[in-house]
Amino acid sequence: MPRHPVARLFLCLLLLLPVGAGLCAQEAQVEHVAVTLGPDGWRLDADIDFELNPQLREAAERGLPLYFTADVAISKPRWWWFDQPVIREERTWSISYNALVRHWRVGSGGLAMPVSTLDEALTQIKHIRGWRIAPAGALQPDTRYHGRIRLRLDVTHLARPFQVNALNSSAWSLTTPWRSFTIDTPSRINVADNPP
Repeated sequence: MPRHPVARLFLCLLLLLPVGAGLCAQEAQVEHVAVTLGPDGWRLDADIDFELNPQLREAAERGLPLYFTADVAISKPRWWWFDQPVIREERTWSISYNALVRHWRVGSGGLAMPVSTLDEALTQIKHIRGWRIAPAGALQPDTRYHGRIRLRLDVTHLARPFQVNALNSSAWSLTTPWRSFTIDTPSRINVADNPP
């Protein structure tokens, strides 16, 4: 062991560096996005990687509902001006726990389904499947569009006292960066059977 105090400190920091790097929380991110044309319009699938910190897990396990909102924005590029916004959609999921019956629920759009655990509820949000973001006629044939998606913990749905605490706490600031993607539409889009 080096005798000089600065050398000892440097050696200790070097030994702790890999351990500290492993303890850092992984940043939330959108890993995969795919938009396809289905019989009833444009549908989005996405895989999102995030973990709840201990404070959020504890809040959920004590019965405080957690709300997550996915934001999608699709625009048509224009070389002479700003991109033209075409689609702007959001979808919100709620995760709630009833401590009396020990029952988890995950819901979206007025529909809720029971799940066994908090992790199972989070899986529904981490793997978005078949989200209808627009009717078929919203995008023109044979055109390239640019899109962006993100997921955020939405504290605006909480009761007022919790909103104040959440806005002042970094533990409640779970948000992915925007993830960009492109959509290349086919040369022919059948809009006859698509509702508006």
